[in-house]
Amino acid sequence: MPNPWTGKGNPYTREEVRERLQATLVKKKAIIGAGAGTGISAKFIEKGGADFIIIYNSGRFRMSGHGSTAGLMAYGDANAVAMEIGEFEVLPVVEEIPVFCGVHGSDPRRRMWHFLKQVKDMGFSGINNFPTHSIVDGSFRNILEETGMGFSKEVEMIQLATKMDLFSCVYVATPEEAIQMAKVGADTIIAHVGTTVGGSIGVIGATVDMDFAIKRTQEIIDAGRTVNKDIIFLAHGGPVNTPEDVKIILKNTDAHGFVGASSLERMAVETSLTELTQKFKALTL
Repeated sequence: MPNPWTGKGNPYTREEVRERLQATLVKKKAIIGAGAGTGISAKFIEKGGADFIIIYNSGRFRMSGHGSTAGLMAYGDANAVAMEIGEFEVLPVVEEIPVFCGVHGSDPRRRMWHFLKQVKDMGFSGINNFPTHSIVDGSFRNILEETGMGFSKEVEMIQLATKMDLFSCVYVATPEEAIQMAKVGADTIIAHVGTTVGGSIGVIGATVDMDFAIKRTQEIIDAGRTVNKDIIFLAHGGPVNTPEDVKIILKNTDAHGFVGASSLERMAVETSLTELTQKFKALTL
């Protein structure tokens, strides 16, 4: 299903993305999505066989050596950053797999229908709700909700995307949020259980354990299925970091796969660059 104008894959229609992911499931294989903050990451994520790529504004911070949570802070225009990475780095080098744009749906400065049209025109095949306020809690979350910048705006964005034939791959942190997203037509729901552990800038104490991750992921799946049994469910975050961790999640829940950002892009760079440099430095005269 190549793009007839470029010979490459993107953009795909919503139904074409669905068909691709269903074909993976028919083969009894896990669906794997990956975040890409640079073109070279995207190129080799595709070469590794990922089913789709998501561009997050946090990818720019992550690949600059900062924690992914920087993507939730006021350190730049999240929507502009994601579009820039897509236009100049990722979309030009990806050959065939779908690319989704992380969209900050609660940005009050955007006419979201207009911005989603720009996302679609750029060649993205779908969207993801990032930065997402689903992973913000406490008093600050209450303030966001009461001042019109809460998770409900992300739900409205997905409702618009559904009408515009954009595939949606969305983050939720609770069963209630899964129901909201399912009702507006979300195609894929990602159970987000917190910031990824491990590596140089991953969290240690501020995370949940695997038992909680399993329980919460299944609760989100069960809730979403009460609305639409055909939704694809993926796992993400917290202690779910390595292929072995994902194997545990897949064994103990009904998840269809995994989305990794730090766990793929950042961890791969940290490990491989360190080990390769050490091998060079081991050389003697």
